[in-house]
Amino acid sequence: MASKKKWLSLLVSLSVVSALFVGCGDSKTAETPKDEPKKEEPTKSEGDKKEEPATGEPKDGGTLTFGSTSDIVSVNPIYVQDTASGDAEQFLFAKLFDIDRTGKVAAEPWSLAAEPMTISENGLEYTIKLKDNAKWSDGQPITADDVVFTFETVRNPKAGSPGITGFDKVSKIEKVDDKTVKITLKEVYAPFQYVVATEIVPQHVLKDVKPEELQKYVYGTDPAKTVTSGPWKWTEWKQKEYLTFEANPDYWGPKPHIQKVVYKIYADQNTEVQALIKGDIDLANGVPVTQLEVLKSKDNLTVDPTPGPQYEYIGLNHKADNFKDKYVPWSSPKTRQAIAYALNRQGMIDNVLKGIGSVMDAPFLPGSWADPKEAATHYDYNPEKAKQLLAEDGWKPGKDGILEKDGHRFSFELQYNAGNSRREGVATVIQQNLADVGIEVKPKALDFSAWVDQNLNPGKFEAVLIGWSLNNPDPDQETIFGSKFTPPTGQNNVWYNNPELDKLWQQGTSTVDQAKRVEVYKEAAKILSTDLPYIFMYQYGAPTAMSKKIKFAEEDKPEATLAYGYFFHAINWWIDDAK
Repeated sequence: MASKKKWLSLLVSLSVVSALFVGCGDSKTAETPKDEPKKEEPTKSEGDKKEEPATGEPKDGGTLTFGSTSDIVSVNPIYVQDTASGDAEQFLFAKLFDIDRTGKVAAEPWSLAAEPMTISENGLEYTIKLKDNAKWSDGQPITADDVVFTFETVRNPKAGSPGITGFDKVSKIEKVDDKTVKITLKEVYAPFQYVVATEIVPQHVLKDVKPEELQKYVYGTDPAKTVTSGPWKWTEWKQKEYLTFEANPDYWGPKPHIQKVVYKIYADQNTEVQALIKGDIDLANGVPVTQLEVLKSKDNLTVDPTPGPQYEYIGLNHKADNFKDKYVPWSSPKTRQAIAYALNRQGMIDNVLKGIGSVMDAPFLPGSWADPKEAATHYDYNPEKAKQLLAEDGWKPGKDGILEKDGHRFSFELQYNAGNSRREGVATVIQQNLADVGIEVKPKALDFSAWVDQNLNPGKFEAVLIGWSLNNPDPDQETIFGSKFTPPTGQNNVWYNNPELDKLWQQGTSTVDQAKRVEVYKEAAKILSTDLPYIFMYQYGAPTAMSKKIKFAEEDKPEATLAYGYFFHAINWWIDDAK
């Protein structure tokens, strides 16, 4: 659901409810607070070639091919929480509400909602009206029953949906009539408008599947059995190779110009970039920064390196069962702080990310209204300080130079996704930085889709290098740090528990007064930046490169500041193959 964060398979999108986040807030008939600062336009270097709005009339037909180094896991909206699956979801499913270019919730022509949602004076009742003509790809009408079924399933712990955050605030979900749903909250929850800006599933297809069996059900993994609601239908999936989507001739909304979409999967980013240069694909997101100059030199391509709504982190697991000897080496905050001091994060940005990124000490994006600035503890690169803290915490060098404590070596496995050149480079720096202070790191690259299912979702790892893509502009991140959202009911897959922080997440969403919320998130940043459930790394760019044969009007150009913004308004794009 829209309130959940997305794991970044490349450099791409996740989610933290910004207002909630997942970037992963929510939308209403209500306007964004008038005192909310406007987003600054990112600066671009003179050499960057931006997408140029098209001239001339749109053309129907053609194929859009985009690349990825990760296969999907499932496109069932109840369970999508990785960027690869989210990419496919953009073409296959309509959302109740969409997010406009400014980050506000909106009822677009292609949204399922007929009009902006209505919010009661007390902020507890949300009324949603559906379009009369919306229907599923099998011809069945999309009704209030589908919305009620979807949200009741998401809020059911047995279903194990990562989108459950926000729905724990729901008192009841009612069908008013076939096209109207009313949701009543137990308490004010500021990000809830973003929670319902999400995709829904067909009740008539899934009603007989037990909640606890839904995640493994064929819906979402078998094209023939996945009934969808978007402009394109899912026609084929050859695992590890490609997916295809064909324009739905019976689509209820504005017809897409592009007839076919192909999602090609490559073994690594360099191979993907070569495919882009050769013209085998038309768009790639999260291209390696080391390839930007080469791509900029190609007359047939445009490149946008704008930093997006995502941040990278090292997730430190806090559950002893995930360690071979049941010993968590970073159980003390002092040791976690030492790790932060030992890492040359700015050096990683300068050398691996080629300057496209900003150091972060807390999970709130730099420049956003929730940016804690100096309220967060900053960790500069200071190996000597790291050694001092480790010694104070009882770690002593062993015979091989690796630190030991209580009979345990300070050695751990750091997982990341295979094919991601940025993470491969950063993992190497992490390994060296921590070796310099006596900590052994064993990097391990894993196939992304298998990694999500076997390790990330259940929280079975020692440490991971990965990122979150923020789905909306709200900063609430209870779903990934709240103690009640550990697997399988949430995205706190590092098993972090902090009652004081739990209270702050509640305070931060129980008012719509942005000034009050700013103060709450400053306090949250203080805790997160000192207790360090993660080692926060940096906001980074997920450069997008695309062929100039992709055409769009000014109002439909890609929007780097949004999750999946590289597909912004793709329903209105067209392909011009003329030489």
